[in-house]
Amino acid sequence: MSFRMRGSTAEISTMIVAIVTLLVLPSCGPRSYRLKNILKSGIDLVADAHLQEVNSLLRTLTIKLYRRNPTELKKAPEHSIEARLAQIFGKPGELRFAELEYKQGIETMLLSFDERYHGDRVFALMVGMVGMIRKSYNDHTEFFILDTLDQQKLYNSARNIEILVWRLSNKRDNQGRLFLLTNEAEGQINNLSFERIFGKMIAIQDMMARITVDKTNRTISYVVHKLATATFLPVGF
Repeated sequence: MSFRMRGSTAEISTMIVAIVTLLVLPSCGPRSYRLKNILKSGIDLVADAHLQEVNSLLRTLTIKLYRRNPTELKKAPEHSIEARLAQIFGKPGELRFAELEYKQGIETMLLSFDERYHGDRVFALMVGMVGMIRKSYNDHTEFFILDTLDQQKLYNSARNIEILVWRLSNKRDNQGRLFLLTNEAEGQINNLSFERIFGKMIAIQDMMARITVDKTNRTISYVVHKLATATFLPVGF
């Protein structure tokens, strides 16, 4: 069986050296290196950590949205919050569901703000967000030496989160109600816990875009937009 190795000569050489090193290392019991860790660069480890953190934030956001919008879960009474989490985060790859018309990513997010959609808006929003983030990392669940990232996808996903935050706070249905509740006012003190989660995700995606630029010497096409009229940017669907 034959195969082609992708990547620069330097990257391939590094991987070969790593494999050889692993094979000649003496056994050190539980402290011995594992193959997958040998094949990771410092940037790969950074990407792994950032992806794990953004996934953790997405899970937290899902739970908070359901607790803030309990009527959405009642639209699908056969599901609990735990069941929804299993659907969204239970397996890698594309997320396609009949109740969301098999839409993905940004199209799914848009259902949350569609007057004609009467399903679970939290589920639509989070399936879309998670799908978008996965595409921004090229559907990888972890990274190795020959894996690559696209700085534009990462950058675009950060801008899309900004657009989403504006829509959640401003888009209303025909009766003047927000489609989904997020931040709330408690007397004279605003609860901005949702904004903090979104802010962390934006920072993570922007940081990974910058790291990718530094690694590849490619550039980002920066976008200046007004949130009130901005449309979501493409992220590889």
